[in-house]
Amino acid sequence: MNQNAEHIRKLVDRLNGYRHEYYNENSPSVSDAVYDHLYDELKRLETETGIVLSNSPTQTVGYKAVSALDKVRHPIPLLSLDKTKQIRELLTFLKKKYALLMLKLDGLTVKLVYEDGRLIEGSTRGDGEEGEIITHNVPAFRNVPLNIPYKERLVVTGEGFIHKHDFARLKDTLVGSDGKPYRNARNLAAGSIRSLSAETCKEREVNFFAFNVLEGLDEFTVQKDSRSRKLLAIKEYGFKICPFIPLSPDVTESELESQINTLVELAETTDIPIDGMVVRFDSLAYSRSLGRTGHHYNDGLAFKFEDDTYETVFRSIEWQTGRTGEIAPVAVFDTVEIDGCDVSRASLHNVSFIKNLELHPGCRILVSKRNMIIPHVEENLDRGTYENMLPETCPCCGQPVRIYSRTAEDGRLIETLHCDNTDCKSRILQKFVHFAEKKAMNITGLSEATLEKLIDAGFLQSYQDLYHLDRYRSEIIALEGFGEKSYERLQESIEKSRNTTFVRYLVAMDIPMIGKTAGRALDKLFHGNLRELELAALDYYDFTALEDFGETLSGNIHEWFHNSDNLIMWRTLQKEFTFENVWDAKASGEENTMNETKNNKFTGCTIVATGKLEHFTRDGINTKIAELGAIAGSSVTKKTDYLICGEKAGSKLAKAKQLGIPVLTEQQFLDMLSA
Repeated sequence: MNQNAEHIRKLVDRLNGYRHEYYNENSPSVSDAVYDHLYDELKRLETETGIVLSNSPTQTVGYKAVSALDKVRHPIPLLSLDKTKQIRELLTFLKKKYALLMLKLDGLTVKLVYEDGRLIEGSTRGDGEEGEIITHNVPAFRNVPLNIPYKERLVVTGEGFIHKHDFARLKDTLVGSDGKPYRNARNLAAGSIRSLSAETCKEREVNFFAFNVLEGLDEFTVQKDSRSRKLLAIKEYGFKICPFIPLSPDVTESELESQINTLVELAETTDIPIDGMVVRFDSLAYSRSLGRTGHHYNDGLAFKFEDDTYETVFRSIEWQTGRTGEIAPVAVFDTVEIDGCDVSRASLHNVSFIKNLELHPGCRILVSKRNMIIPHVEENLDRGTYENMLPETCPCCGQPVRIYSRTAEDGRLIETLHCDNTDCKSRILQKFVHFAEKKAMNITGLSEATLEKLIDAGFLQSYQDLYHLDRYRSEIIALEGFGEKSYERLQESIEKSRNTTFVRYLVAMDIPMIGKTAGRALDKLFHGNLRELELAALDYYDFTALEDFGETLSGNIHEWFHNSDNLIMWRTLQKEFTFENVWDAKASGEENTMNETKNNKFTGCTIVATGKLEHFTRDGINTKIAELGAIAGSSVTKKTDYLICGEKAGSKLAKAKQLGIPVLTEQQFLDMLSA
């Protein structure tokens, strides 16, 4: 069957070439008799095999157009895969199991559904749960089989893409829906596949490579249990499959790197647009056992190439004053598209970063999206000229600013710009934003924009005012964007926040360097008693006795509580809340928890977690550590007993190895709990 499918493909390409010569170039290279002979041979093979490709010259049906793209739900979600940029992480993920290394195609994911040997539906991935129907466009693809010999239900997913040489030919003659030229092959492919006119799609030379079989060919799932054999099976039905290399369980890092390079060379030679690689386990049964998160399947991992950089022109710096008074610089540059998004701004971190880059208006810079998320200025291509762009006054309140200098751990001098005006509107607003955040008082629905309106109207001068907004009910309802319902929802959320905890209240106070981890340590030390913490701070208790509490943090606590304004707020604001005392054994069930955990292997240990974990958020893993009677550390020291290491771990892992501290994967940690 495979030889017939390949012969059909070659005949289609050959006949289409002859058609182009005859109709478009008026210069046929073969006689009509030769063309007719090949055409008849193609038609005979299509009839015998049941394979008919979308670009076959035997298909004379006109291309359709639709008025809109209907939505369709995906019964089996088309989720993405988690990502990494480290080959070593790929190797760790493989867990010495058979897998496939496959090109990560740079186009648009498409799902094709076949029943009784006929294509009945094509759709886009969309958000993974819901896509758009593009059935009318599939016949306009260059290489999709419209008819196949397999008569049961078959669902195939793959990538619609445009070869780089085709994009180079088309890009100067086409514009997108925004009236601008297409900037890359991926955007052109996506726009073509989602076009309302199949005639338009046909002109764009869209190809399709299959990379997964969602339904059908059950014998390869149950008996042969092989993803690769399943893909090779649909190749015999006329599908082009995404190029891949099988990986053995004992593949080494150098071998894996070499195989990645082999596939990269293949993509370059054949002009296939890619933005990385993908590894997926060959065993379908093992893949199913790994499950999925709400975002991605756990049976594969995408290897993203190093962040691409894009050249643009730097224009200016915007300065934003935060709640601590530090004024953050933001670069403004000519808009550049990165990963399908328009980017025109990026953080510049601090004054030292600006000086080191020697930035000046009009210079050419390289911009990337680090980890595919955060815009970042990587380099100045026109170094040699630095222009001082630091403001002399705060951009919000107009008060004079100062430069604060400190020495980083690696010895570098770090300079930051500050506003010392405690009445600065921007500082006040950001303090309220922090107070309402999820990790603090968790007042849902209280946005920065809403807070700004309430402050500007004079309704908010202190945190306590939030809990008495009923005094301004009619005025708030009259504000733009408000009404009865929005006011009631806001009040309900504020009232709900009155039931809180020691840790939330402490985080909301915004004591420098006190977050949830430090808050939990203090909660445990003072048994959830805010008065005991206050007295200890006023008595200059040595907080460095606590794990990860250094001199600076201890000093911050002393300084904050010895400020009379802070102390008055600390005491009076508590009257607005009902505190859940997690140290009440009867109320919290701590007695049962202690019975369950007193014999675990981690009681009394200091445990640090680093990297991205699958089953826990950062707060979640620290909570779990605390529940085990252990200490959740934030930095690796000689006192650390274990390091729980997730994906994308950095300096903490290196420090743990240097100190000989046991390193656990997340699964090893969970296994030790259940042992």
